[in-house]
Amino acid sequence: MSKKYKVLILGASYGSLLASKLLMAGHSVSLVCRQGTADLINSEGTRVRMPVKGREGLVEIDSRTLPGKLDAVTPESAQPGQYDLVCLAMQEPQYSARGVRELMRAIADAKVPCMSIMNMPPLPYLARIPGVDASALRACYHDPSVWENFEPGLMTLCSPDPQAFRPPEEKPNVLQVGLPTNFKVAGFADPAHTAMLEQMEADITGARLNVNGEAVDLPVKLKVHQSIFVPLAKWAMLLTGNYRCVQADGMRAIKDAVHSDLEKSREVYEWVVGLCVLLGASRDDMVPFDKYAAAGTGLLKPSSAARALAAGATDIERIDLLVKLVAEQKGLCHASVSETVKLINGWLERNRKAAAIHAAVAEAA
Repeated sequence: MSKKYKVLILGASYGSLLASKLLMAGHSVSLVCRQGTADLINSEGTRVRMPVKGREGLVEIDSRTLPGKLDAVTPESAQPGQYDLVCLAMQEPQYSARGVRELMRAIADAKVPCMSIMNMPPLPYLARIPGVDASALRACYHDPSVWENFEPGLMTLCSPDPQAFRPPEEKPNVLQVGLPTNFKVAGFADPAHTAMLEQMEADITGARLNVNGEAVDLPVKLKVHQSIFVPLAKWAMLLTGNYRCVQADGMRAIKDAVHSDLEKSREVYEWVVGLCVLLGASRDDMVPFDKYAAAGTGLLKPSSAARALAAGATDIERIDLLVKLVAEQKGLCHASVSETVKLINGWLERNRKAAAIHAAVAEAA
């Protein structure tokens, strides 16, 4: 009988997808979130809904029916030393929030292996890539000091390819999957830690959900890769689709960003893939453009980054700037990528000015 692990996941929204798969496999999960959401999850569990090939509608995973044990805790009450693995599933700027920052320091001090499933690679992970000067990339992060105490060998990255969202009409414990693809994770520096991931991979692959008496094999698996570059395959997707949703006068859907000028999209995509290959990736580590473009036809909303900017966000994950600066370290640049960075800088500057004015007015009142 395989060992059952205890996993701490920071972020109860997107994190509940990975949590559900681990719970199906019999592992225990604690979700870190705000007090109100923690109370709701501890009372009612989580619901993750996803499409399954060959079945009509969505299949719902109710955490209360699964073999693994789930609970939810606040950042202040989490004890990272009690866990075998920590998963980072929040947006990068959130890690400097009060309470979360202190928890991150405790995680680093406990030397628990960490797997990020956020788009933005943690700085310690970038330090594992030969030829990349991670110290020169600090400007891409909301607060780079959050990452200073982590050992690079204890940090790995999981490409968050599955697309999911919280239905606005539902409670915060509900997540709906739009694109049920796999999580692709690179191994750790320590083979024993990688073996833990491989055991989770096997357990998730073998797990089935009972749906009206039928054992159903659900999509969204965990796939462990030896190459440190496999998770970077997401960079080309993000720079071609997600960040090119951002326009000077508004936002467009990911589908439109990719398909309104397919050849331009192919050019951007292949340039980013070429950068990853220059860093040391194999082309086999990357996703072919045509496969990405086909998946993009179903992405009918602007990306989360674009929606956040349109709603007045003063900070977002800056993979656009990260790719630009990594490329500059290798003597490369691309006009479309530079234009995307310029557009996002403009939105952030305007949003920050508006937020400052709003704060000043509120203080004067």
